[in-house]
Amino acid sequence: MALHAGMASQVEQAEASSTYTTVMNHVAQGFEVLGAAVLIIGVAWSLALAVLAWRRSGQADRSYNALRQAFGGALLLSLEVFVAADLIRTVAVAPSVTNVLVLGLIVLIRTFLSMSLETEIEGVPPWRRALVSGAGTIRRATGTALGPDSR
Repeated sequence: MALHAGMASQVEQAEASSTYTTVMNHVAQGFEVLGAAVLIIGVAWSLALAVLAWRRSGQADRSYNALRQAFGGALLLSLEVFVAADLIRTVAVAPSVTNVLVLGLIVLIRTFLSMSLETEIEGVPPWRRALVSGAGTIRRATGTALGPDSR
């Protein structure tokens, strides 16, 4: 009887652990979907801003700058969301030394990409700017596209 109760307890713990893992895996997938949505919407928004900037100003360089800033900001924001998905998956779903090392490498690569993109978009390194975020870059791109009247 005690053996049966012990086995039932182990089965319940395994089911609870499996449920937690499944839920956290779905949460990580949700973040991945959000990251992809941010990227897709960001591309559409970037193109819309570029067309708007071109129609308002008639200047191709202003249109290009709006496109570049908005797309770069959307790309940065989506990278941040993808890092969150990786963190959730690694820490909550499959916490092993190998997965943590792989996560560290992924975060290092994405951090380098983010810094490179920010430097390319702004022309200065991130530590030399006050407003450093994907959302701030998108806001500045919107201001560039709409002109000085919108600020």
